Amino acid sequence: MAKIVCVLYDDPVDGYPKAYARDEVAQPKRYPDGQTLPSPKAIDFKPGTLLGSVSGELGLRKFLESNDHQLMVTSSKDGADSVLDQELPDADIVISQPFWPAYMTRERIAKASKLRLIVTAGIGSDHIDLQAAIDRNITVAEVTYCNSISVSEHVVMMILALVRNYIPSYEWVVTGGWNIADCVARSYDLEAMQVGTVAAGLIGSAVLRRLKPFDVGLHYFDRHRLPESVERELNVTYHPSVESMVEVCDVVTINCPLHPETEHLFNDALIAKMKRGSYIVNTARGKICDRDAIVRALESGQLAGYAGDVWFPQPAPVDHPWRSMPHHGMTPHISGTSLTAQTLECWFENRPIRDEYLIVSAGKLAGAGAHSYSAGDATSGSEEAVRFKKG
Repeated sequence: MAKIVCVLYDDPVDGYPKAYARDEVAQPKRYPDGQTLPSPKAIDFKPGTLLGSVSGELGLRKFLESNDHQLMVTSSKDGADSVLDQELPDADIVISQPFWPAYMTRERIAKASKLRLIVTAGIGSDHIDLQAAIDRNITVAEVTYCNSISVSEHVVMMILALVRNYIPSYEWVVTGGWNIADCVARSYDLEAMQVGTVAAGLIGSAVLRRLKPFDVGLHYFDRHRLPESVERELNVTYHPSVESMVEVCDVVTINCPLHPETEHLFNDALIAKMKRGSYIVNTARGKICDRDAIVRALESGQLAGYAGDVWFPQPAPVDHPWRSMPHHGMTPHISGTSLTAQTLECWFENRPIRDEYLIVSAGKLAGAGAHSYSAGDATSGSEEAVRFKKG
């Protein structure tokens, strides 16, 4: 029998939904690159229901308990007195989400002597000290592509919201105004702008495809260059460095993983190389940007806008400066959730986990992790998340 500790975000403040806005959700048959969707042997929930909060339990309880495993679900994850810390000593598996991450630091991993598997119910495993997992021979897995299209759509929405000054214009309506001049004073056309993505993997390339019809110039930087045929198809320009790309772009969207090489990549020096009045959209990880450098750039006018749904730490403390900085379009981390059951089935049945889901295996970076991450730790500072509850 295994003990699984699952850390999920809280239920809606008005209670768990009794009904939903739509009767059904559209579901793709496969992802654009041909990868198939997660395919657990069975599911016992209706697609479109809220599974990511505590009451939803990721739809895992019946599956796990029918196989004599123990499931503990909590939203309490920060601070030494959290439920997570109390349950870690005899936990075999820890599951959490990028939007409500259980920061698995080296100290926490040391507490969990039985821990064998850490699963990210989503994309991005930077909340885990990957070096500590490598040292302890703990497997780390996530569900790649599970919400890549959702995130790419969110990127396009945020680019348009910033460039067209949507949020302040909406606020004038809510407050009873009709302030056309105030609305258009910071509103521009996206057409003919130069837009670049930092990384052109599953999310970045999906963003490029969705922006191509807008008649913008497209640019990208990535450690792994796209095939020449894809560059021609998208009419996208490759840049050998982030610096050479941001210098020519009006809009930069960040779609790379957080690891030691990308931590605080967008600092004062890099932002200074951007065009004055450019925009950044960050749906990757908050810590890829220097928090205070973003605030300074918005206040000085070097940046015309910043939007994203990623913060550091998460949840963000109530006094986090990104909540109050000018010209922002921030949301909570609201990208989609995923089917985690397939990874658990493979683990319990001693079958290989999909290579595209693996981040760490057999004491080294593996699968998607070897392609996208560098070994090391990007969790430092995560103890600040405890201030969210205190606020």
